[in-house]
Amino acid sequence: MSELIIKAGGFTFGARFEEADAPKTCAMFRKLLPYKGQIVHVRWSGEGVWIPLGDEDFGVEYENHTSHAGPGQILLYPGGISETEILLAYGGVCFASKMGMLAGNHFITLTSGLSNLKKLGNAVLWEGAKDISFEFA
Repeated sequence: MSELIIKAGGFTFGARFEEADAPKTCAMFRKLLPYKGQIVHVRWSGEGVWIPLGDEDFGVEYENHTSHAGPGQILLYPGGISETEILLAYGGVCFASKMGMLAGNHFITLTSGLSNLKKLGNAVLWEGAKDISFEFA
């Protein structure tokens, strides 16, 4: 069962919060819903797209953090040595920036629409930025 609907680049995905492992990040993001942004392709991390958030401070620290997101996992990098961002992996990711390796809080996992995930990533890579939205299911 999906708690969230994520729409990006003409595709729709179901998703769930990772409440048990990232409760503070999930609680913070729930307050922002519905959330809209734009995704661009990652520069250093591999097969992923991200929402650049600059100096945005969401008031969360590391929890359930990883540098190796799997396809369909969404991470929040809370800021520090690089800018704040949300990353969505569509393939192999080794999360990094020009400053080096990063770790982000895995707080959302896609639960449906996964067959379109690589199509979304390739569209962002070859066509450029796409709108993305997160809303309650």
